[in-house]
Amino acid sequence: MGRAAGRPPNLAGKDQPPTARPPNAEPPTAPSLTAPPPHPAGKAPAPATVHLDVIGLLVLGAALAATLVLGLVHRARDGRVRTVERDGADLRLELSAVYGERATLLQFSSAFCAPCRATRRTLADIAGMVDGVRHVEVDAESHLELVRRLGIAKTPTTLVLDGRGHEVVRASGQPRKADVLAALGRAVGA
Repeated sequence: MGRAAGRPPNLAGKDQPPTARPPNAEPPTAPSLTAPPPHPAGKAPAPATVHLDVIGLLVLGAALAATLVLGLVHRARDGRVRTVERDGADLRLELSAVYGERATLLQFSSAFCAPCRATRRTLADIAGMVDGVRHVEVDAESHLELVRRLGIAKTPTTLVLDGRGHEVVRASGQPRKADVLAALGRAVGA
């Protein structure tokens, strides 16, 4: 009954002020940032624990290095235009589409492919700039047999076909405009 608000009740049943530190007691010290905390029973960590920590750090470092290398390889290969050696089959017979008189930019896409939309804009711009060149987009999911036969592993993949329908150049990923224009030069000159 005379307990102050916010103070926990005294277990002895009387309200008393909180116990104060004796006047000759040393003030509490903050833990040192340089010294490790004391171990239970005053023992140092076992050497096996330290050894496992070093192994864990080495495994983590190796995993990060492998991820970095794979990322750099993927970045270097994505969108790169490369010349292909094919049997020279006329790919225009495989699909019912209107092809370009001088060259065709044949793009394999899929429904949920974000780079496919950017590639579509790039290729449509190029086809509009160069006479006799058309852009044809193919849904890879609807033409799985052709995708497998041509070895198309990802979307977007762009094939540059010459006027006879033969594949001259291939780009996996989103190609740069300058690379596509250079590939068209090879296809038209072939």
